[in-house]
Amino acid sequence: MKKNPELNKLIEELSGKEEKIWKNLARRLSGPRRNLTLVNLARLNRYASNKEKIVVPGKVLGYGNIEKEILVSALSFSGEAERKIKKAGGKCYTIGELLKESPKGEKIRIFG
Repeated sequence: MKKNPELNKLIEELSGKEEKIWKNLARRLSGPRRNLTLVNLARLNRYASNKEKIVVPGKVLGYGNIEKEILVSALSFSGEAERKIKKAGGKCYTIGELLKESPKGEKIRIFG
C-alpha cells in the first residue's frame, strides 16, 4: 500500500476494471516508486503519432520540444512539459480523467 491515498484509490479503481490496459497500468503504478516512468517530451515527439492518446505511468518532463497534437495522461507533469504540450495543441490529463473519458481503454497506448 502506498502512502498517497489518491494513488491508492486510483490503483484500486484501475484494478477493478476488466480491460487489460487498466490492469496493466494498475500493476505498474502499484510497484516501487523507483520503477515509475519518467518521459521527456523529445521522446514523446519521436514515438507518438499526431492525435494519439498516451498514458505515462509516472511523470512527463519538459526536456525537448513537441510538435504533435497529442493527448497525454500521466501521474504528474512538470510545469514546462504541461505548457509545451498545450502550446502544441495537445491536452494533459490525469489518469483518472482519462479513465472516465475512455472507460474501455480503446486507442490508448501505455508509454514507457
